[in-house]
Parts: sequence; C-alpha cells; structure tokens
Amino acid sequence: MIAPLPILGGANERLLPASVPFRFFAAAAGFQVLAWAMLFWGAPDLPGFAGGTGPVLAALHLLTLGVLVSAAMGAAYQLLPVATRSPIRHVSLAKASFWLLLLGVGLLTLGMAGSDARLIWPGAVLVALALALFAGLTAQNLWRAHGLPMVVAHGWTALVALVLVVLLALLLIVDEQTGFWPDHAGLARLHMVMAVFGFMGILLAGFSLILVPMFALSSGSAPMLGRGQLGLGGLALVLATAAAFWQRPGLWPLASALGAAAAAVYLWHMRLILQGAMRRRLGLSFVMIRAAWAMLALSLVLGVGLSFGLEFPGGAALFGVLVLPGWLLTFLGGVLQRIVPFLASMHVQAVSGAPALLSDLTPSRPLLVYAVGHFSALALLGSGVIFSNTLLVRVGALAGFLGALAFVLFLSLVLSKLPRRG
Repeated sequence: MIAPLPILGGANERLLPASVPFRFFAAAAGFQVLAWAMLFWGAPDLPGFAGGTGPVLAALHLLTLGVLVSAAMGAAYQLLPVATRSPIRHVSLAKASFWLLLLGVGLLTLGMAGSDARLIWPGAVLVALALALFAGLTAQNLWRAHGLPMVVAHGWTALVALVLVVLLALLLIVDEQTGFWPDHAGLARLHMVMAVFGFMGILLAGFSLILVPMFALSSGSAPMLGRGQLGLGGLALVLATAAAFWQRPGLWPLASALGAAAAAVYLWHMRLILQGAMRRRLGLSFVMIRAAWAMLALSLVLGVGLSFGLEFPGGAALFGVLVLPGWLLTFLGGVLQRIVPFLASMHVQAVSGAPALLSDLTPSRPLLVYAVGHFSALALLGSGVIFSNTLLVRVGALAGFLGALAFVLFLSLVLSKLPRRG
C-alpha cells in the first residue's frame, strides 16, 4: 500500500535564508567545472587508474566532495527540515560548514594533484570539521523529526556511513605516509564503497522518497520496499567493512551481490512511484534521473562481475565512470534543475506574497546544453577507458567542462531572479 507524502504544509515556516542552500549549490556548480578541467589534465592516467595521488585522484575528490557532498549538504539543510517538520537550529554553524568545506576541498585536491602532503593534511582536517558540523546539525534535526520514518532511517544510516568515510580517509592519509596497514588497497576500496554507496547512495535513496513523489505528483512511497532496500544495503556495507578490516577477500563478492540486490529493490520502488504519478510529462530532469538509474544498474552488474574475478575492458576505471559521473552526477544534475527553481519560487513567494511560476525560474536552453555536454562526456569517457584512448578521455572531459559551464549559467540566471531581501 502506497501512502501519501504531504511534505509541503507549513514549508515557508522552515525556509532558511536563500544564501544558505544556494551557496552550497553554487559551490557544487563551480567545483563541477574544476573537476572536468582536472580530469582533462589527468586524462592519460584515467584508463589504468587504480589509486595513488595525482590529477585523477584530485578530480575524483573535486567531484565527490566538491560537487556531490556540497549539493547534498545544501539540500539536506533545507529539504530535511521541510520534510521532517523540524526546523534547523544554528544556521550560523551551517554557514561555517560551508566555508570549512570550500577551503578544505581546495587545499585537499590541490595537494592531491601535486602529491603534496603539506596541503593534503590541512585540507583533510578542514573537510572533516565541515562534515562533523553537517553531521551534528543533521543528527539534531533527525532526532526531533516528526513523521517520515523511512526518510529518517535513511538519514541516520547515511550519517553513520559518513563518520566511517571520514575516519577511513584520515587512516588512508596516515597509511600513505607510514605504511602501517597491511592492505592499503582494501582500505581504499572500503573508503570508496562507504562514500559512494554508504553515505551518498543511502542519502540519495532517502531524498528520492521525498523528491520523486513530489516532482511526479505521486502518492508516495511503499515502506516495505524502503525497509528492504535499506536492510540489504546496510548488510552489504557491514560485509564490506568486515572484508577490508579482517582481510577476508571472499566477503567482497557477497557484499557486492547484496548491494546489487538493494539497488534492484530501490529501482523497483522508484518504478512503482512513477507508475502512480499524476504528472506524466516530467521533462529533461527525469530524462537525466532515469539515465542515472540505468547507470546505477550497469555499474552494479559490472561491480559484481569484477568482485567475482571476471575481467572487463576498462575494469575498475570503467566502474568509476559509471558510478560517479554516470550515476551520481547525472542524478544530481536532474534533481538540481528541479530543486533550484523550486526553492527560488518559495523565496520569491515568501518575500512578494505572490506565487512564482516555476517555468519563469527555469531557463531551458542552458539545461539542454548541460545535458548534451554531460551525456557526450559519459559516452566519450567510457569509450576512452575501454579502448585506453587518451584523446577520447580528453574530448570527453572537455564536453563535460562545457556542459558544466552551461549549468553555472543556469544557476546564475535563477539566482538573478531571487529577491534581494533574505
């Protein structure tokens, strides 16, 4: 039985100043441009990338921390209080987390690009402080939440994963300099899995329970499927942690299979929600969201195969392309082009008292250019990795860079229509 999801009642009472969420979205847009530029520089290293410092690692963290985490923090600060009917406290701490993250990501990725530990350490500490503030504020909100138990459960699970991601990152930096851990590669693998599928993946699944029904005008979510997806995903993360810390490589295939099962339940859940949608024409944003879901399915098929020892052209690098720019960045691009005008319209209405049309706040041409650039980048990157062709990777990075610039233009046009007050 699918229950309704009324989340917008009294939303204006829990509306943060526009400068809070939009500064995170602006940072995410800017870091996306930098991530593609960094990947253009490191194009020769991408097809065979298996870890280690350099431009590819810097591009990876510009994407994960700079784009994905920035956007997730901005969305969580604004959307969770609306959904859980619990206003955020200590807005000044949310602003402080932004500046810590901005400076930390800059120092960290600059140090990674140049293999300079003098920049990596302070950058990592600043990022850790930013994420600690985010975790504290989000935990405070979830603790006081009213209703939406599945969204809250996803939020708590994602926060646990985030704590582990930060601890693993600091452990990896220490091990890079001392070599005390017997399996550095296994530790790095767990860090990636916990960040991508633990924190970002589970947070994304929780936000999907809010955003997909809201944008599609559907009747809500099926709690049983939500519980099943979260349970399978949590068990997969526990097994992955055991595989890395106890040096039990035989657990990785089981963990990946359970993770794939969790993703299958999530995708089936989203399909049911869209089947019950009142709005059928969902536009370019849902073209990107559906493409992201397809990339998730492909990545997990590849990941399960790799964990069982099968060989694929491109291997781990292709898996990274499918998961990061393929699944997460595509999903984020589709969601942000809905969230940004939606929040802007709420701020316009809060100041003027008159409703604002979303179509007036959604410039379509930059978004079309963004989508073309993004999908071209994915196709070229995937081909470049499979055929070990630096030129294809470089052209793909350039296409992504141009698309990211179009997204910056989209965001700038929306921000220009915000009222000055607030």
